[in-house]
Amino acid sequence: MNLVRVSFDKQRYFSSSTSSSSLPWISPLQLPKPNSQKPDLPPETLHTFMESQRKPKFISHETAVNLIKHERDPQRALEIFNRVAKQKGFNHNSATYGTILHKLAQSKKFQAVDSILRQMTYETCKFHEGIFLNLMKHFSKFSLHDRVLEMFHAIQPIVREKPSLKAISTCLNMLIESNQVDLARDFLLNSKKTLRLRPNTCIFNILVKHHCKNGDLESAFEVVKEMKKSRVSYPNLITYSTLMGGLCESGRLKEAIELFEEMVAKDQILPDVLTYNILINGFCRDGKVDRARKIMEFMKNNGCTPNLFNYSALMNGFCKEGRWKEAKEVFSEMKSLGLKPDTIGYTTLINCLCRAARIDEAMELLKEMKEKECQADVVTLNVLLGGLCRVGRFDNALQMLEKLPYEGVYLNKASYRIVLNSLCQKDEMEKATKMLSLMLDRGFFPHHATSNEMLIRLCKAGMVNDAVTTLFGLIETGFKPEPNCWEFLIELSCRERKLLSAFEQLDELVTKE
Repeated sequence: MNLVRVSFDKQRYFSSSTSSSSLPWISPLQLPKPNSQKPDLPPETLHTFMESQRKPKFISHETAVNLIKHERDPQRALEIFNRVAKQKGFNHNSATYGTILHKLAQSKKFQAVDSILRQMTYETCKFHEGIFLNLMKHFSKFSLHDRVLEMFHAIQPIVREKPSLKAISTCLNMLIESNQVDLARDFLLNSKKTLRLRPNTCIFNILVKHHCKNGDLESAFEVVKEMKKSRVSYPNLITYSTLMGGLCESGRLKEAIELFEEMVAKDQILPDVLTYNILINGFCRDGKVDRARKIMEFMKNNGCTPNLFNYSALMNGFCKEGRWKEAKEVFSEMKSLGLKPDTIGYTTLINCLCRAARIDEAMELLKEMKEKECQADVVTLNVLLGGLCRVGRFDNALQMLEKLPYEGVYLNKASYRIVLNSLCQKDEMEKATKMLSLMLDRGFFPHHATSNEMLIRLCKAGMVNDAVTTLFGLIETGFKPEPNCWEFLIELSCRERKLLSAFEQLDELVTKE
């Protein structure tokens, strides 16, 4: 009302004033209307207002688990864990505890892990021992073997149950795999005493594997004898396969076959593809690839279909013997059965063909890899580059080096060194200088010995100017010639009356020193 009265009084004053004739008359219709709308709130204030009006959403256990899992920062994950616990009616369960412990242990936040474990001792919810098995894996990964045992011993007070045989075998296997034999022995003795452990087949197999890995086959067979005496365990396929693997590694192939026959005939345990692969690999490694092929035939005749690894092992055996025809037959049979060779399989056969100077067939395999969308790696390409160089097809090798990086293919320093070394050995010095230039441009350096040899060969070929240019290029990479190489360069430069060049070389050497 005051605002209206003031406006009205002003209007009346202007109309009755004696001096109003000198002022412009304003119609009441032209007076600005008071703004009835309230001004907009700033964005920040609006956001805060809306948040205050909105009810906080209750975060369930499942949502909390997902939030913690997807949070990369372990500190923020811990904040989420603590924040959700403040909700009315929310109590952490085994899933949320397990998730935060995994996140913290993965990030080596072991003090925080210990704090969470202390908190768990006061909880009333039911915990699963899987939480502690997971923590054991993390501690074992970081070589904290005492902490592995701590996690095992924490199972009973927190889970409120005795550790299962799975927990015992997991802990034992981690200690054995980490070569903590003394800790593993003490752990077993303590488990027998306090937990009244009666080892099952899994625990016996861990011990068998340990002895076989260390080449102590006699101790491995002693463990098997103890296993057979036990009433709760008996050798299974894993036991026999592990023993056969140990025998094959030691070259005791006859005993491996006898054990195989005992397993099938006496214990009536049927072998699987892994067991056959152990024997095939063993015979191929010992150079008895024909015997390995007979094992493959026996395998097929007894209803066990060979897999990719069986064929690859046999093909590798033929390749090591240089029998490329048989290797190609195995490769073709494998593909005819619908099995897709991997990069290693292709590379093995390509290497065999290159060694047999059958480069065109090897190149066809590389083309086939591309068609089958099987990515050739740097090993495959280096094998081909070496094969091309051995038969003197340097132009093809240089062409590959030139174009492959533009096709997104990774090459390493070995790729360039293979070609450069071959060019120097074959006295293809003009191509060698071009190769070196390409190599240096791409940030790869030749071997020290190759650099010295290349400089000497350039001088012997009468290419002194190229030798000097090459030397300056190599010096920029930190290369220092051997004294005999340096002496040879200076002598030839002086002999050809290129004293200025010789002095420049000397200056360069002194400057670098």
